[in-house]
Amino acid sequence: MKQDIEIAQEAKIRPIVKIADKLGIPHDELELYGKYKAKIPLHFIDEEKIKNAKLILVTAITPTPSGEGKTTTSIGLAQALNRIGKKATVVLREPSLGPVFGIKGGAAGGGYSQVIPMEDINLHFTGDISAVEKAHNLLAALIDNNIQLKEGNLGIDPRTIEWKRVMDMNERSLRDIVIGLGGTSEGVPRQSGFDITAASEVMATLCLSKDLTDLKQRLGNIFVGFTYSDKPVFARDLKAQGAMAALLKDAIKPNLVQTLEGTPAIIHGGPFANIAQGTNSIIATKTGLSLSDYVVTEAGFASELGAEKFFDIKSQVGNLKTNAVVIVVTVKALKYHGGAKLSTLHNEDIDLLQKGFDNLDKHIENMKCFGFNPIIAVNRFDSDTAAELELLEKHCKSQNVKVAINECWARGGEGAVELANKVIETISDCSDCFKPLYDPSWSFEEKIETICKKMYGADHVEYALKAKSQLEKIEKLGLGNLAVCIAKTQKSLSDDPNRRGRPQGFTIKIREVQLSSGAGFIVPIAGNIMRMPGLPVSPSAEKIDIDGDGKISGLF
Repeated sequence: MKQDIEIAQEAKIRPIVKIADKLGIPHDELELYGKYKAKIPLHFIDEEKIKNAKLILVTAITPTPSGEGKTTTSIGLAQALNRIGKKATVVLREPSLGPVFGIKGGAAGGGYSQVIPMEDINLHFTGDISAVEKAHNLLAALIDNNIQLKEGNLGIDPRTIEWKRVMDMNERSLRDIVIGLGGTSEGVPRQSGFDITAASEVMATLCLSKDLTDLKQRLGNIFVGFTYSDKPVFARDLKAQGAMAALLKDAIKPNLVQTLEGTPAIIHGGPFANIAQGTNSIIATKTGLSLSDYVVTEAGFASELGAEKFFDIKSQVGNLKTNAVVIVVTVKALKYHGGAKLSTLHNEDIDLLQKGFDNLDKHIENMKCFGFNPIIAVNRFDSDTAAELELLEKHCKSQNVKVAINECWARGGEGAVELANKVIETISDCSDCFKPLYDPSWSFEEKIETICKKMYGADHVEYALKAKSQLEKIEKLGLGNLAVCIAKTQKSLSDDPNRRGRPQGFTIKIREVQLSSGAGFIVPIAGNIMRMPGLPVSPSAEKIDIDGDGKISGLF
């Protein structure tokens, strides 16, 4: 089988104006970035058309380190829907350079279910992530400048500032640093650090904004720290929101590209799901729903992270109605959760596969908490045996959920037609299934414990003294109605990355709570989760190269 990048480079790519024709976008309305990429103006969002369109969410079971193929499945499903005569668009997040150069690789799909131009999408694309980085770091510069000033100084206590700088790269040595060294003219020394850009509150805020005006207001609401007299300071107090929004004037517009089969693909925003809300922007999703009859979108990592945040944060803010949920499953991942070693996942093992069903069952249960009976998409690998697939299909039927073998990686949209048909059947049965997990008026403790117990399966929630104090301060700021966006490992349903399957009898430990008032949520941090990843022993960057003609190799 050819590598993903070879398949993408050999594909016949259509001019982006031809893709726009499928959506009814006039050529002179597109903001072109070369021949194959374009931005779509926000005025194409039509709330009346959105009411009649159907939204399909793709989530997954707890992943193995390499992921289970949500993006590939989303792309393949959208291609399949078009093959059976539906007008469908896939709406995805932008890849971060951290995973691209790290261990996981790109996020443009795989095999014959990819979005193209694959190299551009995985690298700088249209510059949106760079714009987020600049807007974030502008606020950081204004904060440190204000501390340095004699006139106009707001009296910010540097010890209370949680706003770090960001860069779109895995760089562990920048997690914790000291800035402002060099003397009185160089700034006020203080401890700070870097987060990865996908973890920036500006990224989360951009993806939850309705338009440029809403974005500017939300940016002004970003919490900076407290003064020495214990008064809160927000970005608006530094007059930062106007310039920050100006840097994001193009980044707020969604990007139009295409799949290998010419299906329209809208790619916009890239918050991580183990830290932020893990879904593309409200603007991108609503643009897709305004321009097509079916939209397939995905939420990062598994159901207890990305899907929960999609429903309880994004859907609530954007007033989005989901019509069907797909859970991506692999035989390999189920065996992994049954106790198999990574090196043996290609071997048939019926016993460990059966033990891994507990993890799948929990994710099915999670989606039923929101009112959905999910469709199981089995992302097929060559190493899957007939006996393993038969057992998995039998188990899904025993759980009263539809199941489809998905071969879109090897066969493109044709390989996902069975899945597409079952999604259409499910949509017919689900005109208004969604029910939220919690009410915004509940206390933070009630919201956190509901998520931890219903989504993760925890017995108890414990709060460090620091976390308790932070929750009390946020309540006193009058922000008790904010949503909850728990930062937790993606490797386990619990907050311990080593606990596979369906852990039982555990306690979630909230060690601290960060305020993301611009985005409109708090971030309780469970376990040892980091906002700046490091590179692995053998980074993917070592395999990426470019020849004298500008042809890139090694991306996947």
